[in-house]
Amino acid sequence: MSAQNPNLKGLPLAGVRVVEFVHMVMGPTCGLVLADLGAEVIKVEPTPEGDNTRRLTGSGAGYWMTYNRNKKSFAVDIKTEEGMAAVRKLIESADVVTENFRPGAMEKLGLGYAQVKAIKPDIIYSSMKGFLPGPYEHRTALDEVVQMMTGLAYMTGPEGRPLRAGASVNDVMGGMFSAISILAALWQRKATGEGQFVQTGLFENSAFLVGQHMMQMATTGKPAAPMPSRLSAWAIYDVFDTLNDEQVFMGVVSDSQWQSFCAAFGFEALGRDPALARNTQRVQARARILPLVKERLATLDKQQVMVMCEQAGLPFSPIQRPQDLFEDVHLNASGGLAKLALDNGQEVKVPMLPFEMNGQRFDARLNVPLLGSHSRELLEQMGYAASDIEALQGRGIVR
Repeated sequence: MSAQNPNLKGLPLAGVRVVEFVHMVMGPTCGLVLADLGAEVIKVEPTPEGDNTRRLTGSGAGYWMTYNRNKKSFAVDIKTEEGMAAVRKLIESADVVTENFRPGAMEKLGLGYAQVKAIKPDIIYSSMKGFLPGPYEHRTALDEVVQMMTGLAYMTGPEGRPLRAGASVNDVMGGMFSAISILAALWQRKATGEGQFVQTGLFENSAFLVGQHMMQMATTGKPAAPMPSRLSAWAIYDVFDTLNDEQVFMGVVSDSQWQSFCAAFGFEALGRDPALARNTQRVQARARILPLVKERLATLDKQQVMVMCEQAGLPFSPIQRPQDLFEDVHLNASGGLAKLALDNGQEVKVPMLPFEMNGQRFDARLNVPLLGSHSRELLEQMGYAASDIEALQGRGIVR
């Protein structure tokens, strides 16, 4: 593994060097997970403008800031002989190479797995694609494409109106699975001394997500209905209107929670009714139960309902928007938001990895990098003289 950066001492992946050739969400998410855990992740970007993700607008405007913290930027023109030589030197020091470009793109550049393995024989090479090898492997995929192909969009929207999930769930989870496969390969290399090629597919990821609905069909013989028209597994598992045109989600998912719900919301008679004692009985009696619950909750304001649910130990949630999380009491108090600086210096907060180890959360150590902000540092590590670096910069081969 690479020489350990003293700033990373004590982090789980300290000493691991990752060189990534990635864009958009899936590839950068993989690198983010590894970087947050302490790996030195070096993002290779093309000169003169860098990763196109930097300039996305609309729904993609947040990608760059979300998935590229704790990384270094090496901006280089790999279409030049000198630029490729620098990249090859960088790969010689790497433990892992990651990429998520279209099939054949890395091979055309001279950076496919076989070509990189010739540079670093024990390299772990992670390729993130739309599809794993098979009949679809040469297709171009997007998160939305595979959601449509696997039925995830069908399950999300109402009948006849397939709707993609409201976040890049496959891209993010695909990056996470890529990180898992890399960690497994690093562990295996400790025993064998050998690297390997690992690959992740968006389509297969989305199929994994809908596996529960496939098994519902296998188990019951009936196809799963889209979420808006599904038969719920519980009698109370809905969004309810409260006073002042506000809403709360509430679930009652066990027999003991049913008793707690009835006691908290004044339905003692229902709680004593033997015909409603078991969950399956209550599901069959939804038409009887729900109108009563809706009527009762409509007389209470949102805060009252949430306090009553919390005291009774019931699952509940206000209906929030993503921007509401900036001020979420729990995220802020528990250290769940990392601080980053935008290019203009403005400080913002972004969600951290959703776990802790030994009581430790994994914060932002490095801001999202400016284009080429670490090029000189990395070239110096590779043994380039100051005059050579200046010559490369002067010719626009590195930035």
